[in-house]
Amino acid sequence: MSVSRTPARRASVRRVAAVRAALAGGIALSSVALLSGTAFAHVSVQPQGEAAKGGYATVNIKVPNERDNASTVKLEVSFPLDHPLASVMPQPVPGWKAEVTKSKLDKPLELHGRTINEAVSKVTWTAEGTGIGPGQFQQFPLSLGQLPENADELVLKSVQTYSNKEVVRWIEEQKEGAEEPQNPAPVLKLSAASDDHHGGAAPSATATASAPAGEKDGHDDKAGDKAEKDTASASSSSSSDTTARILGVVGILVGVAGVAFGVLAGRRRSA
Repeated sequence: MSVSRTPARRASVRRVAAVRAALAGGIALSSVALLSGTAFAHVSVQPQGEAAKGGYATVNIKVPNERDNASTVKLEVSFPLDHPLASVMPQPVPGWKAEVTKSKLDKPLELHGRTINEAVSKVTWTAEGTGIGPGQFQQFPLSLGQLPENADELVLKSVQTYSNKEVVRWIEEQKEGAEEPQNPAPVLKLSAASDDHHGGAAPSATATASAPAGEKDGHDDKAGDKAEKDTASASSSSSSDTTARILGVVGILVGVAGVAFGVLAGRRRSA
Protein backbone atom coordinates (compact mmCIF):
# COMPACT_ATOMS: atom_id res chain seq x y z
CA MET A 1 0.00 0.00 0.00
CA SER A 2 2.79 2.44 0.94
CA VAL A 3 4.54 1.85 -2.39
CA SER A 4 1.36 2.57 -4.40
CA ARG A 5 0.65 5.76 -2.46
CA THR A 6 4.08 7.29 -2.94
CA PRO A 7 3.63 8.11 -6.65
CA ALA A 8 0.15 9.51 -5.89
CA ARG A 9 1.58 11.76 -3.23
CA ARG A 10 4.28 12.93 -5.58
CA ALA A 11 1.68 13.68 -8.25
CA SER A 12 -0.36 15.58 -5.70
CA VAL A 13 2.64 17.69 -4.74
CA ARG A 14 3.31 18.46 -8.40
CA ARG A 15 -0.31 19.51 -8.92
CA VAL A 16 -0.22 21.83 -5.92
CA ALA A 17 3.02 23.36 -7.17
CA ALA A 18 1.50 23.86 -10.62
CA VAL A 19 -1.54 25.59 -9.12
CA ARG A 20 0.66 27.90 -7.06
CA ALA A 21 2.82 28.75 -10.08
CA ALA A 22 -0.25 29.48 -12.20
CA LEU A 23 -1.75 31.73 -9.53
CA ALA A 24 1.53 33.58 -9.01
CA GLY A 25 1.94 34.11 -12.74
CA GLY A 26 -1.63 35.34 -13.05
CA ILE A 27 -1.18 37.82 -10.23
CA ALA A 28 2.05 39.13 -11.78
CA LEU A 29 0.46 39.56 -15.19
CA SER A 30 -2.56 41.25 -13.66
CA SER A 31 -0.35 43.70 -11.81
CA VAL A 32 1.51 44.58 -14.99
CA ALA A 33 -1.73 45.09 -16.88
CA LEU A 34 -3.19 47.29 -14.18
CA LEU A 35 -0.09 49.40 -13.68
CA SER A 36 0.89 49.79 -17.32
CA GLY A 37 -1.68 52.56 -17.82
CA THR A 38 -0.41 54.48 -14.80
CA ALA A 39 3.26 54.07 -15.68
CA PHE A 40 2.81 56.03 -18.89
CA ALA A 41 0.26 58.55 -17.59
CA HIS A 42 2.47 61.61 -18.02
CA VAL A 43 1.57 65.18 -18.79
CA SER A 44 1.80 65.39 -22.59
CA VAL A 45 1.11 67.71 -25.53
CA GLN A 46 -0.90 66.50 -28.51
CA PRO A 47 -1.32 68.52 -31.74
CA GLN A 48 -4.80 68.64 -33.19
CA GLY A 49 -4.00 68.17 -36.84
CA GLU A 50 -0.73 69.51 -38.23
CA ALA A 51 1.95 71.37 -36.26
CA ALA A 52 4.13 72.48 -39.16
CA LYS A 53 7.26 74.56 -38.91
CA GLY A 54 6.54 78.22 -39.53
CA GLY A 55 2.80 77.73 -39.15
CA TYR A 56 0.13 77.86 -36.47
CA ALA A 57 -1.37 74.97 -34.56
CA THR A 58 -3.94 74.01 -31.98
CA VAL A 59 -2.66 71.63 -29.31
CA ASN A 60 -4.01 69.99 -26.17
CA ILE A 61 -2.02 69.75 -22.96
CA LYS A 62 -3.24 66.43 -21.51
CA VAL A 63 -3.01 66.16 -17.71
CA PRO A 64 -3.85 62.86 -15.99
CA ASN A 65 -4.25 62.61 -12.22
CA GLU A 66 -1.83 59.94 -10.97
CA ARG A 67 -2.86 60.11 -7.31
CA ASP A 68 -5.76 58.33 -5.61
CA ASN A 69 -5.86 60.64 -2.58
CA ALA A 70 -5.58 64.13 -4.11
CA SER A 71 -6.79 66.27 -7.00
CA THR A 72 -4.72 68.25 -9.49
CA VAL A 73 -5.41 71.93 -8.80
CA LYS A 74 -2.73 73.74 -10.80
CA LEU A 75 -0.72 73.33 -13.99
CA GLU A 76 2.15 75.51 -15.24
CA VAL A 77 3.46 75.07 -18.78
CA SER A 78 6.63 76.90 -19.82
CA PHE A 79 7.56 77.84 -23.39
CA PRO A 80 11.17 78.02 -24.63
CA LEU A 81 12.41 81.54 -25.26
CA ASP A 82 15.16 80.33 -27.57
CA HIS A 83 12.30 79.56 -30.01
CA PRO A 84 9.81 82.23 -28.92
CA LEU A 85 6.09 82.12 -29.67
CA ALA A 86 4.48 85.54 -29.97
CA SER A 87 0.98 84.08 -29.84
CA VAL A 88 -0.14 81.56 -27.21
CA MET A 89 -3.89 81.70 -26.62
CA PRO A 90 -5.59 79.35 -24.13
CA GLN A 91 -9.14 78.25 -24.81
CA PRO A 92 -11.36 78.76 -21.74
CA VAL A 93 -11.80 75.55 -19.73
CA PRO A 94 -14.78 75.38 -17.36
CA GLY A 95 -13.67 75.38 -13.72
CA TRP A 96 -10.18 76.72 -14.50
CA LYS A 97 -8.59 80.17 -14.63
CA ALA A 98 -5.84 80.70 -17.21
CA GLU A 99 -3.05 83.26 -16.85
CA VAL A 100 -0.58 84.06 -19.64
CA THR A 101 2.89 85.33 -18.66
CA LYS A 102 5.13 87.16 -21.14
CA SER A 103 8.86 87.84 -20.95
CA LYS A 104 11.17 90.28 -22.70
CA LEU A 105 13.21 88.84 -25.55
CA ASP A 106 16.96 89.29 -25.78
CA LYS A 107 16.55 89.40 -29.54
CA PRO A 108 13.36 90.96 -30.98
CA LEU A 109 11.16 88.72 -33.12
CA GLU A 110 10.06 89.79 -36.61
CA LEU A 111 6.52 88.61 -37.34
CA HIS A 112 4.25 89.74 -40.19
CA GLY A 113 6.34 92.86 -40.64
CA ARG A 114 6.12 93.77 -36.96
CA THR A 115 8.84 93.71 -34.33
CA ILE A 116 7.87 91.72 -31.24
CA ASN A 117 9.92 92.49 -28.12
CA GLU A 118 8.25 89.98 -25.82
CA ALA A 119 6.88 86.46 -26.06
CA VAL A 120 4.79 84.10 -23.96
CA SER A 121 7.00 82.27 -21.46
CA LYS A 122 4.36 80.49 -19.38
CA VAL A 123 0.68 79.65 -19.12
CA THR A 124 -0.75 78.79 -15.70
CA TRP A 125 -4.10 77.11 -15.12
CA THR A 126 -5.55 77.23 -11.60
CA ALA A 127 -8.63 75.25 -10.57
CA GLU A 128 -11.56 77.30 -9.35
CA GLY A 129 -13.32 74.16 -8.14
CA THR A 130 -12.22 70.65 -7.22
CA GLY A 131 -9.76 70.29 -10.09
CA ILE A 132 -8.89 66.96 -11.71
CA GLY A 133 -10.02 64.15 -9.43
CA PRO A 134 -8.45 60.69 -8.96
CA GLY A 135 -8.89 58.49 -12.01
CA GLN A 136 -9.58 61.49 -14.27
CA PHE A 137 -7.73 63.63 -16.80
CA GLN A 138 -8.21 67.09 -18.29
CA GLN A 139 -7.15 68.65 -21.57
CA PHE A 140 -6.15 72.29 -21.87
CA PRO A 141 -6.39 73.56 -25.49
CA LEU A 142 -3.95 76.16 -26.79
CA SER A 143 -3.57 78.05 -30.06
CA LEU A 144 0.15 78.44 -30.85
CA GLY A 145 2.07 80.45 -33.41
CA GLN A 146 4.10 81.23 -35.22
CA LEU A 147 5.97 77.92 -34.80
CA PRO A 148 9.75 78.10 -35.35
CA GLU A 149 11.18 77.12 -38.71
CA ASN A 150 14.58 76.12 -37.33
CA ALA A 151 13.51 73.51 -34.77
CA ASP A 152 12.15 69.96 -34.96
CA GLU A 153 10.39 70.08 -31.60
CA LEU A 154 9.39 72.29 -28.69
CA VAL A 155 9.97 71.11 -25.13
CA LEU A 156 7.18 72.41 -22.88
CA LYS A 157 8.37 71.85 -19.33
CA SER A 158 5.42 71.55 -16.96
CA VAL A 159 4.71 71.60 -13.23
CA GLN A 160 1.69 69.79 -11.78
CA THR A 161 0.41 70.68 -8.31
CA TYR A 162 -1.94 68.52 -6.22
CA SER A 163 -4.43 69.51 -3.55
CA ASN A 164 -2.20 67.92 -0.88
CA LYS A 165 0.60 70.38 -1.86
CA GLU A 166 2.57 67.72 -3.72
CA VAL A 167 4.38 69.10 -6.77
CA VAL A 168 5.46 66.96 -9.73
CA ARG A 169 7.91 68.56 -12.17
CA TRP A 170 7.61 67.21 -15.70
CA ILE A 171 10.86 68.83 -16.84
CA GLU A 172 13.29 66.03 -17.72
CA GLU A 173 14.38 66.01 -21.35
CA GLN A 174 14.76 62.75 -23.26
CA LYS A 175 18.37 61.90 -24.07
CA GLU A 176 19.03 60.19 -27.39
CA GLY A 177 19.50 56.44 -26.91
CA ALA A 178 18.58 56.58 -23.22
CA GLU A 179 15.54 55.20 -21.45
CA GLU A 180 12.59 57.50 -20.87
CA PRO A 181 13.16 59.63 -17.76
CA GLN A 182 10.91 59.28 -14.76
CA ASN A 183 9.29 62.70 -15.23
CA PRO A 184 9.63 63.50 -18.95
CA ALA A 185 8.78 66.97 -20.22
CA PRO A 186 6.00 67.20 -22.82
CA VAL A 187 7.41 67.49 -26.34
CA LEU A 188 5.60 68.97 -29.35
CA LYS A 189 6.99 67.42 -32.56
CA LEU A 190 7.00 69.77 -35.53
CA SER A 191 6.37 68.52 -39.05
CA ALA A 192 7.93 69.84 -42.24
CA ALA A 193 6.89 73.33 -43.31
CA SER A 194 3.95 73.50 -45.69
CA ASP A 195 3.56 75.90 -48.62
CA ASP A 196 0.94 77.84 -46.67
CA HIS A 197 2.41 78.42 -43.21
CA HIS A 198 -0.82 79.87 -41.93
CA GLY A 199 -2.86 76.90 -43.01
CA GLY A 200 -5.86 79.23 -43.22
CA ALA A 201 -5.85 79.53 -39.44
CA ALA A 202 -3.31 82.19 -38.49
CA PRO A 203 -4.38 85.13 -36.32
CA SER A 204 -3.79 88.63 -37.65
CA ALA A 205 -0.64 90.55 -36.74
CA THR A 206 -2.63 92.81 -34.43
CA ALA A 207 -4.26 89.90 -32.65
CA THR A 208 -0.89 88.16 -32.39
CA ALA A 209 0.73 91.14 -30.74
CA SER A 210 -2.01 92.35 -28.43
CA ALA A 211 -4.95 89.93 -28.05
CA PRO A 212 -5.53 89.03 -24.38
CA ALA A 213 -5.96 85.46 -23.20
CA GLY A 214 -9.39 84.09 -24.03
CA GLU A 215 -10.15 86.67 -26.79
CA LYS A 216 -11.33 84.92 -29.92
CA ASP A 217 -11.28 85.79 -33.60
CA GLY A 218 -12.44 83.60 -36.47
CA HIS A 219 -9.33 81.46 -36.15
CA ASP A 220 -9.82 80.78 -32.47
CA ASP A 221 -13.54 80.01 -32.88
CA LYS A 222 -12.71 77.29 -35.38
CA ALA A 223 -9.80 76.06 -33.28
CA GLY A 224 -12.00 76.02 -30.18
CA ASP A 225 -14.75 73.99 -31.87
CA LYS A 226 -12.17 71.54 -33.15
CA ALA A 227 -10.47 71.27 -29.76
CA GLU A 228 -13.81 70.52 -28.08
CA LYS A 229 -14.51 67.73 -30.55
CA ASP A 230 -11.00 66.35 -30.11
CA THR A 231 -11.36 66.52 -26.33
CA ALA A 232 -14.55 64.46 -26.49
CA SER A 233 -12.85 61.99 -28.82
CA ALA A 234 -9.83 61.72 -26.51
CA SER A 235 -12.10 61.14 -23.52
CA SER A 236 -13.85 58.33 -25.37
CA SER A 237 -10.49 56.84 -26.38
CA SER A 238 -9.20 57.01 -22.80
CA SER A 239 -12.36 55.28 -21.56
CA SER A 240 -11.96 52.55 -24.19
CA ASP A 241 -8.32 52.00 -23.20
CA THR A 242 -9.28 51.66 -19.55
CA THR A 243 -12.09 49.22 -20.38
CA ALA A 244 -9.73 47.15 -22.53
CA ARG A 245 -7.19 46.91 -19.70
CA ILE A 246 -9.86 45.87 -17.22
CA LEU A 247 -11.24 43.21 -19.58
CA GLY A 248 -7.70 41.97 -20.19
CA VAL A 249 -7.08 41.57 -16.47
CA VAL A 250 -10.40 39.80 -16.02
CA GLY A 251 -9.50 37.44 -18.85
CA ILE A 252 -6.16 36.64 -17.25
CA LEU A 253 -7.74 35.91 -13.90
CA VAL A 254 -10.44 33.73 -15.49
CA GLY A 255 -7.74 31.79 -17.33
CA VAL A 256 -5.75 31.27 -14.14
CA ALA A 257 -8.87 30.12 -12.33
CA GLY A 258 -9.56 27.65 -15.15
CA VAL A 259 -6.05 26.18 -14.89
CA ALA A 260 -6.36 25.82 -11.15
CA PHE A 261 -9.80 24.19 -11.47
CA GLY A 262 -8.52 21.75 -14.05
CA VAL A 263 -5.57 20.72 -11.90
CA LEU A 264 -7.75 20.26 -8.82
CA ALA A 265 -10.33 18.31 -10.82
CA GLY A 266 -7.61 15.99 -12.05
CA ARG A 267 -6.43 15.52 -8.51
CA ARG A 268 -9.93 14.49 -7.39
CA ARG A 269 -10.21 11.97 -10.22
CA SER A 270 -6.82 10.48 -9.28
CA ALA A 271 -7.94 10.25 -5.66
